[in-house]
Amino acid sequence: MLSPTAIALTCVVAQASAACDRTNLQGIVAAYIQAHASGSPKDLPLAKNFTYTENEVATNITRSILSQAITVDLKRSLVDTTECSTFTEITAATNKHPYVIDTRILVSDGSITAIQAVVADTGDWIFNATSHLSWSKSENWEAIPVSKQDKRSTIKAAGDAYLDSWADGKVKAPYGTPCARLEGGAYTGSKNTSSNTCHMPEFPKPFAGALNRRYVIDEEIGAVGILNNFPFIDATRPEGTPSTNLLRVEEGKIRYIHETTICATKNCGRKIQSSRSTGQCNLT
Repeated sequence: MLSPTAIALTCVVAQASAACDRTNLQGIVAAYIQAHASGSPKDLPLAKNFTYTENEVATNITRSILSQAITVDLKRSLVDTTECSTFTEITAATNKHPYVIDTRILVSDGSITAIQAVVADTGDWIFNATSHLSWSKSENWEAIPVSKQDKRSTIKAAGDAYLDSWADGKVKAPYGTPCARLEGGAYTGSKNTSSNTCHMPEFPKPFAGALNRRYVIDEEIGAVGILNNFPFIDATRPEGTPSTNLLRVEEGKIRYIHETTICATKNCGRKIQSSRSTGQCNLT
């Protein structure tokens, strides 16, 4: 017979599990997207001491991007039942003020404890919401059959290998064929690509890699969303500019990569030369 303490602990665990099941987290995602559409966060299930950051800056949620109604043209979301978190990418291309918004939400006991938003608009790295919408809509992010789903560790390792390869060219990211990267509004593939166009060259030293990585992993979608600080691209932010990477992994191989990077100055103070044949962007 279980003791009263054991029964109480069992109930707590059961409640926590229920709060972090897929259905509950999807409900929180739906409420978050509705908050964007209405321009009001009042119906979000916020914990008493929740925190809100926008581009790594602590912000009053009533004066945040959530306080203005926006047109949500496309949304993709991951739910992480292990870490009780979600990741949502919103493309608002037809909004009067276009945005691409990537957000990590942390949940505890059914309430939101933290919202970490990366909000990109005109002047951010290769920003083009119209292009982002067009290419993203052409991709397949449907649920992966259970028999073909990768382990959580496999999905995370693929994301880390991709980011690690920026600092160390000896790291081999598991690119699939095909593989396509959507960086801001620049796309490295085509809708019918049959090649790997995701490879990234090693960045010049002393680049140390993407820092402060925060993960949301969804085995059903085969994807990982990673918030990080990118300390190379914007010279005015040596500590790293807010950035996100959203990767789709199929049978251990990277299929899609979405990258969003915030700039303190237009295009992070760099000139961009784009290759029409590969979509790769060269920096000067």
